[in-house]
Order: sequence, then C-alpha cells, then structure tokens
Amino acid sequence: MKNQINLLNQLQELVLTRDEHHATGDGSHMEALDKAIDDLVDRLQPEIRSLYMRLYKKDHIVMAPMNNGCCAICGMRLPISQVQAVKLCKQLQNCPSCARMLFDEEDEAPRWIGEKASRTEPRKSGVGRFSAEELMIPDLQSTDTEGAIRELAEAMESSHFVSSADALVSGALKRESILSTALGDGIAFPHVRGVEGGGLTLALGISKKGFVFDDSGEKVNIVFFSAIPTAVSAFYLRLIKCLSESFAKEENRKALIAAKTKTELWKALTKATRHSIQ
Repeated sequence: MKNQINLLNQLQELVLTRDEHHATGDGSHMEALDKAIDDLVDRLQPEIRSLYMRLYKKDHIVMAPMNNGCCAICGMRLPISQVQAVKLCKQLQNCPSCARMLFDEEDEAPRWIGEKASRTEPRKSGVGRFSAEELMIPDLQSTDTEGAIRELAEAMESSHFVSSADALVSGALKRESILSTALGDGIAFPHVRGVEGGGLTLALGISKKGFVFDDSGEKVNIVFFSAIPTAVSAFYLRLIKCLSESFAKEENRKALIAAKTKTELWKALTKATRHSIQ
C-alpha cells in the first residue's frame, strides 16, 4: 500500500502543478502534464483508481496528510485506532469527515513552527498575514537556483516560521524538477507543499544582477519562496496570480530591486500588493 500512497501523492502534486500552470502559465506544458498524470493514474490499483476519480471530481485535493492525529485538510480528529492504521499503511484509510485518503507525513518533513496569533492581537491584513519583514532578503548572495532557495529557506528557519531548511530546499528542488516556477518578468515562485501545522509562509529575495533560474536561460531577479500547507493550495493559486499581476508592472519590480534594506523591501512589497492581496 505504501507504493500506492506514494503514487497518489505524486499524482496530486502533478495535478496541482497543472493547476498552477493553467492559472499563470502560457499553456505550453499542458499536454506533457496531462500525459504524466494519465500515466500515473494507470499505475493505480483498479479500486484505488476508482476511488481517486470519485474524489477528484469533487476536489483536486484528494490526499490528506495526518497532522497531530487530525486530518490536515478538514481538521477532523481521528480515532486512535485509525491513527495507528494510517501509520501502519497496510490498508487505505479515508477521513471520516471529508473522505480524503489519509497518509502519514515523513518524520523529516518540514513543519510550520510559528507562534499562533493571540486573540487579543489585531488581525493582520494583506501580505502581512503570511509574511514578515524578517523574511525579506534585499540582496541575495547566491548566483544559482539552489543557493537562492537555500537563503530564503534559512531565513524561514532562523526566524522560527518553518523547521528544517534542508528539507525545504530538497522539496523545492523536487518541485522545480517537474516544471520551472519562473513565470516571466524576471520572477520565480519556488515553493514546497505539505508544510503542515500552521499557515502559509512567504519569503522574498532579490538578486540585483539576476541569475539563470532554469534551462530556458532566462534570468530571474525576484524570488518569492513559499511553504504551503496542503489545505491552502487553492489560496496559493490565487496568491501567485495576484503577485504576478502586481509585479507585471515595471515600476513595482523596480521598487523591489532598488530596496537596500529589509525594511525598504517590505514596504515596497506591501505597497505594491495593498490592493491585490486583501
């Protein structure tokens, strides 16, 4: 069953990659993604394939990580016997509430470790809901994709938002191997999905000179790096669309690249997104 769970998780990542490409790309990779998805579906056992297709018709998120004994998607607390069954992975388990197929996270998987907001604190708005000034890097030192992602991942870890920078880097590079997240205008959106335990986290790094991000040879200056809980995958699609639209404007990109300090970069980001991200 472990093999089938792994196939299902690969399948879900491909589907969500296709959704991202549909929302922000030019459609040039859609045929290849469709074929890869169909090939994985064919490798599922017949009864699991049937269940997958039923769930997929309702929502593209069909796999739910188990986090602290709960379904990470709907929050349902699972019976102790089912928690053990998910860990043993001898039979496929479905969430009693949302019916998604459950799986146990790997021990080394990155986790959200930020502090929960106090009820007495004022509610944050805009990009401040999932980012912060300490996650801004106005002058990336790296001149390659892995190095830039590592700088941003280490900022998340050192600022106590997300654990395990190494796991974040590994997950982001694995996602890049499926399809590049460079979307034109010198901007890239590397990310890691399945960082459970809290909310989405966004870091921003600027390379003044730019560097080649993928095999296309196109240079990137602006890198938005995100750690995404599975449950907010649909929101992330809207977020990168909003960011793409905001920074399609040359003056907004120039403001980010001109920033010399974390504070200046944070102000440029919040100003450019004050209307697009509520």
